[in-house]
Amino acid sequence: MRLEFAALLCAFCFVRLSHCAPPTCYSRALKLGKEVMVLLDTIHTSSRTKTCAEMLPRIFIDVHNSCITAKLRDFLYVILNQNPVCKERRRMMMLRQKVQILYRIITMFCYRSSQDLVFLSDDCEAIDTGRSHPYNGEDRLQLLQEDR
Repeated sequence: MRLEFAALLCAFCFVRLSHCAPPTCYSRALKLGKEVMVLLDTIHTSSRTKTCAEMLPRIFIDVHNSCITAKLRDFLYVILNQNPVCKERRRMMMLRQKVQILYRIITMFCYRSSQDLVFLSDDCEAIDTGRSHPYNGEDRLQLLQEDR
């Protein structure tokens, strides 16, 4: 009985330890990007923060886009220079903190470990509008159609 209990306890400890891997730079940036987008949606729809959201520029966070660093920097500047009433709102403070952390992760930590975060596009308009323009895909499709 004692041996079975010890084996069961050891198995549970092993399962628990296997889920304790630290997040990579990429996974942390991806998770924070999603959290910021959810928080922004809440800020835009909440009656308490709707007036503060009018000052914020539209942003669609894509950590695979190389323009994200400049857009996050500009977005952070707007958040830091809001009126004092908006700065004191809890959701706005959370947004500021999350955007600062995301910006710091992308520019400092992910920059050092170049294998962790790879930029797949440089479409700055996609961060503003949320629509990506696959320039390369359209060119390939046009070439394939011309060959026929």
